[in-house]
Amino acid sequence: MAMIPSFLDNRRGTIFDPFTWEPFKDFPFPPSSLVSHENSAFVNTRIDWKETPEAHVFEADLPGLKKEEVKVEVEDDRVLQISGERSVEKEDKNDTWHRVERSSGKFLRRFRLPENARVDQVKASMENGVLTVTVPKEEVKKPDVKAIEISG
Repeated sequence: MAMIPSFLDNRRGTIFDPFTWEPFKDFPFPPSSLVSHENSAFVNTRIDWKETPEAHVFEADLPGLKKEEVKVEVEDDRVLQISGERSVEKEDKNDTWHRVERSSGKFLRRFRLPENARVDQVKASMENGVLTVTVPKEEVKKPDVKAIEISG
């Protein structure tokens, strides 16, 4: 007879529900309401990286940011760094907030560029809240092939 796994939690005498299980429930983490929302912008900054035959292209959704609030840098060891800060909206004493979902704070993303990246020719542009960083690639030189006649 095959063993059927028991979903009974013997410690508490309750049925184990894998969909509501909280594995970190007993750890001393602060409640989520106490966690700073300053970091949420860092977590939510999504960046796509695609490689075309000519370049590496990075695209970041940064709605509400001006280009002056974003920095694009390349470090000596071929690391592309994209950072910025979204300021917290000023509170008016007469305002009543019902919900705050837009993130604020600093964000920072770093990408190690491959050997074929031309870090001296990086270009960045921002349009409609989308930052596009283009890193050209070095041209791959096709080796000169010389046919050798075989004697004999």
